[in-house]
Amino acid sequence: MNIHPDDGDHPTLIHRILHDPHHSLFKAWTLIINSLIYLSCIAIALESVESIEAIYGRELYMFEWVTVIFFTLDYAGNIYTARNKAAYIFSFWGFVDLLSILPTLLMLFNFSSIKAAKLLRLLRVIRVLRVLKLARAAMQQVDAANGGETNRIAANLRIYLIALFATLMISSTMMFYVEGGLYTPEALAEGQAHLDEAAVKAGKPAGSVKFVPTDPISRLPIPEDKHFFTSIPEGMWWSIVTLTTTGYGDLYPVTVGGRIIAGITMLMGLVLFGILMNIVGRTLMVLLFGESADPNEKAHSADADRVTAALLLLAEEGILSTERAEELSLLLHDKLVKKFERKK
Repeated sequence: MNIHPDDGDHPTLIHRILHDPHHSLFKAWTLIINSLIYLSCIAIALESVESIEAIYGRELYMFEWVTVIFFTLDYAGNIYTARNKAAYIFSFWGFVDLLSILPTLLMLFNFSSIKAAKLLRLLRVIRVLRVLKLARAAMQQVDAANGGETNRIAANLRIYLIALFATLMISSTMMFYVEGGLYTPEALAEGQAHLDEAAVKAGKPAGSVKFVPTDPISRLPIPEDKHFFTSIPEGMWWSIVTLTTTGYGDLYPVTVGGRIIAGITMLMGLVLFGILMNIVGRTLMVLLFGESADPNEKAHSADADRVTAALLLLAEEGILSTERAEELSLLLHDKLVKKFERKK
């Protein structure tokens, strides 16, 4: 993270904690926020499991507020230290930071509408997009690795793991709310209540017709044996099986919206697999054959070989003496060695 130019030579303490990698408290604050991003995503996933929510609902609720307090401080600090406050507030990352805390803050109000409360709980899921901010921070490590400050392979592997977690969390959460939300206990109870009310008006006993959820797009019914995505962890199992192209077939979407999410997840699995193979390939080349993990170093080495070959050709043509060609070749080699020593 870069220091904003408007803070001049004497940035405030808040600015240094949030944006200055050389400050002693920067790493501590970054570790706290990054850990809370992961833990809050896991907490949202666990809260979707009825049995866990029934036992640990109070603890999850308290942790939710701890998370919101830290995220609120981070959001307020970013506004305070932003060079253009309006630009940050209305930027993509500004909206992500705001929506990660706003639904929980709004739940302080006593909503009489159950649908309004459900909508706010749904909006909390946007918090998983904060995981993408970790990838942005990891990209800075790659830049540092290009300058020889950190291990390039480790930096790339960290980006891959963050991308994997983000894809896993986002795809499973979307599948749970888009498809699993059609047959949650609340949705089934509400649908059955409407059917019973209609049956009573028609002179039939309540419960004479069992409610079956339907796909809002295709209008096809979703039978009980196809209620797969009953929680986010269930969706995570489906997601990891899909991303790795294993395809057990034990869980699969049956709605139009679910299949669209599944298609995107499959494509993301191919992208992640390609990234992983690139990282693994570079690692093997370094470990087994001692090649450099830096492609720029290979390019400079190839350039040196071509220049050496050209000097030898000039010597053969009599344009340069053999001694002069060897001298220039060694000079070029020494310059390259010094260059890479400076990088390390």
